[in-house]
Amino acid sequence: MTGVTSVSIDQMREVDRLMLEDAGISLVQMMENAGRCLATHARGMLGGDARGQQVVVLAGRGGNGGGGLAAARRLFVWGATVTVVLAQSRDDMRGVPRQQLTSVEWIGIPVRLAADGISELLASADLVIDALIGYNLRGAPAGRVAVLIQAANASGRPILALDLPSGLDGDSGEASNPTIRATETLTLALPKRGLLAPAARLWVGRLHLADISVPEKVYRRLGLTVGPIFAESDIISIDLT
Repeated sequence: MTGVTSVSIDQMREVDRLMLEDAGISLVQMMENAGRCLATHARGMLGGDARGQQVVVLAGRGGNGGGGLAAARRLFVWGATVTVVLAQSRDDMRGVPRQQLTSVEWIGIPVRLAADGISELLASADLVIDALIGYNLRGAPAGRVAVLIQAANASGRPILALDLPSGLDGDSGEASNPTIRATETLTLALPKRGLLAPAARLWVGRLHLADISVPEKVYRRLGLTVGPIFAESDIISIDLT
């Protein structure tokens, strides 16, 4: 699809604020919508059947990680063999992402902290999901996040990035060192402007857009006209040519 409105990161923050504070749509609801679409798209990348497929979810401690954990839970229920790798310790996670992690652990999905042996785990994956950093990137990824990005890129396995490839600036499209080199990116609500920049294409791969049920009234508050872009599907492709 072409002609879909794009947004700056500040505009996306305001969309999220209006969803929470004015529309009464909770972070849990938004995260579940993101996770459902992410799992659905992952299943498509796996040939349409999750059963027996090896999926590694790289999860940060924030909302992006929470969406990845929600997707991990669904893929596990659908029969995939899922492993979650955390960039931060469990104790560093708070709020809704911590709630998602608790659910993941309860149903029996293995959860590991980034450490030795991750390269071997990634090399055996049918799909790697990047849910490390969302649009709140602050400087170049460092520490365990950087280690996981480098390991994912070196694995040679297909990578599906949630919202933005971790390390990519959502406004400029400039890549940090390191940045996930995604096979496909599933961004949420509306495309972030940086994803459409020519320089970002090497990192974004094929771009898709997922519905998290943002009401048109929210967009109108920002002076945007979006329309029923998800009338036929929860996930649509964005033409970058």
